[in-house]
Amino acid sequence: MFREVKWSTRALFEWVEILEYWIDRNQSNTYSNKLDHILKAKFHTVAKSSSIGRPTDYQTVRVKIVRHYMVYYRIEPESIQILTIWDSRRNPSEFK
Repeated sequence: MFREVKWSTRALFEWVEILEYWIDRNQSNTYSNKLDHILKAKFHTVAKSSSIGRPTDYQTVRVKIVRHYMVYYRIEPESIQILTIWDSRRNPSEFK
């Protein structure tokens, strides 16, 4: 069953922040575009098979690892909602 992928406001803000970081760091948007394409392709796959990610402590929330990013998403009857994105290289105590 194919589900629509929806982004929470928080996840969208975090993703834009990550992409802007790489644009600033590399002085180019090439890597950011590639990273954006990779994440969207992975979530197209998740939309087809929502249980592909790893389970979490919450029954309806799973995590999909995309490169160094942990993408937490909730499975809903008609959609997949991306809740938050976390760079796994960051200090875990900063994760809220």
